[in-house]
Amino acid sequence: MSENNMRYVSGNILVVDDSKMNLKVLVAALGDEGYTVRPALSGEIALKAARKEIPDLILLDILMPGLDGYEVCKALKSDPRLKDVPVIFISALNEMTDKVKGFSAGGVDYVSKPFQNEELLARVKTHMTLRTLQKDLEEKNTDLRELNEKLQQALNEIKSLRGILPICGHCKKIRDDTESWRAVEDYVSEHSEAEFSHSICPDCAKKYYPDYDLY
Repeated sequence: MSENNMRYVSGNILVVDDSKMNLKVLVAALGDEGYTVRPALSGEIALKAARKEIPDLILLDILMPGLDGYEVCKALKSDPRLKDVPVIFISALNEMTDKVKGFSAGGVDYVSKPFQNEELLARVKTHMTLRTLQKDLEEKNTDLRELNEKLQQALNEIKSLRGILPICGHCKKIRDDTESWRAVEDYVSEHSEAEFSHSICPDCAKKYYPDYDLY
């Protein structure tokens, strides 16, 4: 990459291969692009490294002693913390059945050995961009959920405050949000679908109209 076109990118990539030479080539190529690269010589080491510090992307060889690439990928996808980390297989296995098996295990891409650096870097850049967009979307969705929760809490508090109405102990008028004193029936009618029909209770009838037998 020329100095004029050099653009360092961020990202933590875990590279897994049982060949030290292959790891050296990959670490150099990716490091020149500005990525932070962590090499792992086996599937077991790779899983420990991924669990210790979640990578943004994993380049994974298939033919390795112990756990092979397919098994490593399946273990990653079964871990809730690692299941969304994109895995690109890099392998000398070129049969279509091998590639299908890789995708079935959870890989997002497949690069055949020997590979061209330009092709590999282009694929890495593409999947790193997709991963970044996915993480941004997840964060925005989380922020939106938190905002909705805070909004609902505020609405609940408002409802609670509305349930406390200052009422005059003598005339029974209510003080509304504009600090005006209003008749109870006016306030209730405005804030609900209830309508009032005026009548008189037995106690008031006896008190104010003792000469009439209204009940």
